[in-house]
Amino acid sequence: MMKRVYGVIGIKAKMANWNADFTGRPKSTSNGEIFGSDKALKYPMKKMWENEDKKVMYIKSLKEEKGSVIPNKLGERYANLFSTIDKKSTTTNEVLTNLFKCIDVKNFGATFAEEGQNISITGAVQFGQGFNKFDDTNIEVQDILSPFADSTKEDAKQSTLGTKVTVDEAHYFYGFSINPKAYDNYKNILDSFEGYTENDFEEFKKVALTSATAFNTNSKFGCENEFALFVKCSDENTYLPDLSDYIVFDSDKKSIDLSKVEELIKDKYESVEVYFNPYKLKVNTTLDKFNIFTQEKL
Repeated sequence: MMKRVYGVIGIKAKMANWNADFTGRPKSTSNGEIFGSDKALKYPMKKMWENEDKKVMYIKSLKEEKGSVIPNKLGERYANLFSTIDKKSTTTNEVLTNLFKCIDVKNFGATFAEEGQNISITGAVQFGQGFNKFDDTNIEVQDILSPFADSTKEDAKQSTLGTKVTVDEAHYFYGFSINPKAYDNYKNILDSFEGYTENDFEEFKKVALTSATAFNTNSKFGCENEFALFVKCSDENTYLPDLSDYIVFDSDKKSIDLSKVEELIKDKYESVEVYFNPYKLKVNTTLDKFNIFTQEKL
C-alpha cells in the first residue's frame, strides 16, 4: 500500500456515555463542547481484534499476585504474547519484529520502554478528537440504588446510592489519516517486513465500521457506528486536512451534508466510500454509498 487514506468515523450515543472524564461526566472542553478522545475509539477496536484472537499489545490484561488481581506491566504483557526480554540477549530488532506482529501496533504505533529497550513507533493511523456535532445534547444523571449497605459504616441501615451519567443523544465525528509510508524506514532493518499493507488497511476498515456497535458494556450500550468515510488518494503526494471539519450535520433532520468534502477532495482521490446507517440517518452526497451494517451498496 503506497497511497494515503483520509476519512471520518461517526459514532452515535443515545442514553449512553461514549467517553467519560474522571468525574464520570461526558468529556468536554473548557467551553463545554462535548468530545470523545482517540483512546475511546481505539479501545473497542482493540477489543474486537483481541476477541478475534489477534495479537494486541496495548490492552489491559490481568494477573493474580499475592491474593489480588492486578494489571500486567508492559514487559509482562510482552512476555504473555512472545517471550521474556533478556537484557543481554534480546535485540531491539527482535522486539521491533514482534511488536509489528501486533495488529494494534501495526495500525496505531507504540511506545515501548522496558528492560533496556527504548522504542517509539509513530503509527500509520492517526486520529483527531471526535467532536459532538449534535446541537441539543443534554447530560442526564440517574440515581442508582445499590443492593448493599455502606461497608465503611458499621451502623449503616440503608442501601448506598450511586449515579449513572449519560447523554440523551450525541453524534461524534473523528477525522483520521493513514500514512502507509510511516514504516518505510523499518523495511530496511527488519527481515521480510512489508510495511503497512492493504491487508492492514482492511483490518482497520473492518473495526472502523463495527467495533463501537459490537462493544456493548453498560455505559457503552447505546453507542454504535453510524457513519464512516474512506478517501483513498489518487497519488502519493496528495495531502488533505481533517475531513471531519467539513462535514455538516443537521440535528433536526438527522442528516449529513458532504458537499464541502466533495469540493475539497475533487480530482484528488482514487476511490471514495461512504458508509452510514440508512435507517436513522440521511447522507446528501454524489459519492458511492453503502449500508454500514450490511456493507451493501445503496
